[in-house]
Formats: sequence, C-alpha cells, structure tokens
Amino acid sequence: MRTVGGQSDVGSLRRVVVKHARDAFASEAAIDRQWRDLRYTARPDLATASAEYDHFLALLRHAGVEVTCLPPAEAVGLDSLYVRDASIVCDRGLILCNMGKPQRRGEPAAQEAALRVAGIPIHGRIGGSGTVEGGDVCWIDGRTLAVGRGYRTNDEGIRQLRELVRECVDEVVVVPLPHWRGPEDVFHLMSIVSPVDRDLWLVYAPLLPVPFREALVSRGIALVEVPAAELETLGCNVLAVAPRRVVMVAGNPETRARLEGAGVTVHEFGGREICLKGGGGPTCLTRPLLRDPI
Repeated sequence: MRTVGGQSDVGSLRRVVVKHARDAFASEAAIDRQWRDLRYTARPDLATASAEYDHFLALLRHAGVEVTCLPPAEAVGLDSLYVRDASIVCDRGLILCNMGKPQRRGEPAAQEAALRVAGIPIHGRIGGSGTVEGGDVCWIDGRTLAVGRGYRTNDEGIRQLRELVRECVDEVVVVPLPHWRGPEDVFHLMSIVSPVDRDLWLVYAPLLPVPFREALVSRGIALVEVPAAELETLGCNVLAVAPRRVVMVAGNPETRARLEGAGVTVHEFGGREICLKGGGGPTCLTRPLLRDPI
C-alpha cells in the first residue's frame, strides 16, 4: 500500500500532513515574541486561529482526506503552520527542503523526526548552500515539475532537486520569479499559481512570467485569472482536494465566481488569523503526501 506519491497537485487528495494552529503558535507569549520578526501583518489571535483551523480541517476530512498532524516542536516557530514549505513529495518519498528564510531553518528536521515515526519514506534532502522551499514547487503533470527561482529557492537548490527527482521526473521547468516586494516578503511560485485540474490553473497574470504562461497554454491548460484586488487576500492560493474541487480562503468573491464559471466546486473557510496575517493560504497549510495520479 502506497504511503506517499501521486506526483500531482490536482489528483484526489488521500493523505496530508498539517500542523494545527495551536501547536504552531504554541502560546500567547510565543506569538508576542515572533510575529513582528516573521513579518506577519498583524498579531494572530490564538483562540480565533484555533477555531479557524478546526473549520479548515473539517473541510479536508469531509473531502475524505486522511489527516496527519505534526506535533509541537521547540526548534520551530509560528511559520511551521505552513507545512508545505519544508518538504516536497515525489513517488520515491519525501524530499526535505533547506529553507531560504533563516527563521525557518529548523522546520525540515522537525518534519523528518515526526514523519519517520509515521512511517513516511525519506528520499533525500536539499543541503549545503542550496535552498528550496516547497511553496516554490508544483506539478504540471505526473512527469513535469515546476520550480520557482526566487529569493527562497536558489540555483544550487534547484540543481540538487533535479538530481533527486531525475528517476521519476522527465522535466523540471524553472520559473524565474519577480523581485516584487523584495527578499523579506512572503512570495513563492504558489503565490501566483494554483493548479485546479490537469487542464485548468488559477493564476495572477500580472506577475506570471511570459515564458511560463506560454508553456502552460501550450500544454492545453486554461487559465482562470485572479483580479488584482484579491491577490492580497490570497485569492490565488487554493488547494485542490480533487480535480475541479478546491478549498479557498473566504473573502475573494470574484475569484470564486470565476472558478465556478469554469466548473469548479469551491469550499471556503475563514482564514484571517491563520492565512492572511502570515501570508499563507490553504496550499501553504498542507503538505500533501498522497494523491491519485492524474
């Protein structure tokens, strides 16, 4: 029985790793110490964040997803809520990242310790001067991986990732990311793209590099565009729990309408505390371990 794999961001989601807000945020004192240094837009409220997270988990479980929760860990902070960034999954197992954001360097080791106990195979890791964050990595199809080259993921990290996936991937497409708001900002490839189906992606067009847009269109992928007013409210960050079935942060009505117009079923949750303040949407909150291939 498979425990990891699928090499897809749109196949039916079977198993996922998360970290509950109460375990990532830990305490009011921990929030007070960290939120400014981590560049949250405002101080998260622990009680409200926990309630929002419970609703988010309920949506995942209603979709039939098996949820594995990471335990609290002293070596990590508030950002460990965004579990996608510390690892990548391919059919060979889990690849542990090396974080570009210094405050998050302890997260891959914390994930490894917990997931080894859960029986998840570890395929490899990014190390040395190489950096890769999982928010910069997504599947175009089962044999094609897209990687954003930006401030969080560098050339050496991409070189190491190519080597780790060479036996299960035919092509790694490197996507040069814009400077946007600079190296301190929360910006990944998946800030501006979300796969929704094998032939449908949600994108923020003004920041989408032209060669990458052309590459998607040439593969027969239709693009639903997020309006400028809904980028900051994470309209472009949606999690596919099955083809054309997504979970997204409430408060993005135009994006939701455009998705529904493309035949997508949308489920919403309130994410002011767990998403908007830290800059991470539902894809960031999850590390998919197992999906149906598509």
